[in-house]
Amino acid sequence: MKKDSKNSDDDFEHACDVLEREDYKTAYKLILPLAEQGDAAAQCTLGWHYQKGLGVPQDYTEAVRLYRLAAEQGSAKAQFNLGTKYHQGHGIPQDYKEAVKWYRLSAEQEDAYAQFILGLMYEEGLGVPQDYTEAVKWYRLAAEQGFADGQCVLGEMYYGGEGVPHDYAEAIKWWKLAAEQGHEEAQYNLDNSA
Repeated sequence: MKKDSKNSDDDFEHACDVLEREDYKTAYKLILPLAEQGDAAAQCTLGWHYQKGLGVPQDYTEAVRLYRLAAEQGSAKAQFNLGTKYHQGHGIPQDYKEAVKWYRLSAEQEDAYAQFILGLMYEEGLGVPQDYTEAVKWYRLAAEQGFADGQCVLGEMYYGGEGVPHDYAEAIKWWKLAAEQGHEEAQYNLDNSA
């Protein structure tokens, strides 16, 4: 019999509290029934347990299975994690096109890290044709959310005129925003651009 949503949310919150205390075996026992009932957040969290070997033996294949279950329900976090598994070839054969597919689904849900990685995929031409303009689009989305890596790289794109016109002032603007967050590469870029 499926638990009602309120109880399920309470159970998941309790499991997250246990996770914060790094009691991984207990957290696993609390999350497993929720994941088995189809709870996407629990499936994603359980996937993380298997990916990292937290309270269970490390098992990338099981992590991928659980991420896929949650990703197919629309979990942005699981979509990103599944993308990384395809990107790295952990638990499944490396497939950049499939990685891009899952990163894009997560990025379209405004996951800043997914937006940044999708920018990298376009900049490097991994799984998609190399396209600096498309890379800049995704870096900008991440940067506008305050994601320091996105801000730094967007500054580099402006500095180098890749995908956008060369614009020194715009590069400095983005580097300053990242540097204010303690981003070392952005600080280095500012120090060496003066």
